[in-house]
Amino acid sequence: MSAPKTNLETLPRSIQLVLVLGFITLALFPFVGSEFYQQMVARMMILAIFAMSLDLLQGVAGLVSLGHAAFFGIGGYTLALVSSDNGAISLWWSLPLAMLVAALAALIIGFFVVRTRGIYFIMVTLAFAQMLFYLVFDNKELNLPGDFALRLGGSDGKYINFKPDAALFDLESKRVFYYFVLACLIGVYVFLRRVLWSPFGRALAGIRVNEHRMRAVGFGSFNYKLTVFTMAGALAGLAGYLWGAQTGFVNPELMGFHMSAHAVMMVILGGMGNFAGAIVGAFAFEFMLELFKDLPTIGEFRAGKHWQMWMGLFIVLVIIFAPRGLLGLLERLSGRKGNPHE
Repeated sequence: MSAPKTNLETLPRSIQLVLVLGFITLALFPFVGSEFYQQMVARMMILAIFAMSLDLLQGVAGLVSLGHAAFFGIGGYTLALVSSDNGAISLWWSLPLAMLVAALAALIIGFFVVRTRGIYFIMVTLAFAQMLFYLVFDNKELNLPGDFALRLGGSDGKYINFKPDAALFDLESKRVFYYFVLACLIGVYVFLRRVLWSPFGRALAGIRVNEHRMRAVGFGSFNYKLTVFTMAGALAGLAGYLWGAQTGFVNPELMGFHMSAHAVMMVILGGMGNFAGAIVGAFAFEFMLELFKDLPTIGEFRAGKHWQMWMGLFIVLVIIFAPRGLLGLLERLSGRKGNPHE
């Protein structure tokens, strides 16, 4: 089954080698990088998980969402709401709970949004995300039936005073937390690559290429799209949970349009449909963001203040000269084709 030229599902050997070297470099980085840079790279890895969750929707199923950050924020807020001010809570039930809540929200929202297509799908996902954003932004405390209240913190956000307790290892250690995030990154990547080449993943690719034909041969596209929307929401919830655990703080901006737009740009920047591109895109986006923010002042022109302009120009240049993203550019430069039996 062919894929659109914007996708790079099969990875050439050269890119596979680069990917392996990249994971090895991440594994060795804490031994050479300071704690500050360990935290920065851990944040990049968390965003890479978030980008991969969107790539499952956008790159594999062809569902472009501008509201994916809603599930990222739900994961972080779930951790904040169940956390205690008196001590750490268990990682082993709070992490699955955050993913479950995010998946449930994605299931409910997806039941409505996957019935739409194209620009309507994009706008409906954005609308639902904005509703959740303002629900949190406008309410410091949300009263529920049975005298139960959710202390959301409103526009000020909510603090998480303790990292979750893993029992077997201490997540308060920055190095231990770094390796835990790295393990999650590798685990999510391996899982999604298996999904990509499973019958379920091939059906999603078929729906992306020609949904009408897939329905004609007996595939229920609604069920497939709802399932992948729910899976993507759960993985975004995982990333949001890790973000909250690292920063110790969540606020409504985690659910905002800018967060969703950043994820879309990460996926496009790295290359869609293979998940390695989402990882590369997340690292490249964050690196370029920091680079543009630190641009010097030239005369009276503060170049770093206008980092959004430079980032936008960079994204446009990548789209023009590397339509399949940075991984597609690397494949073209290497002059080697991927193995279709990977």
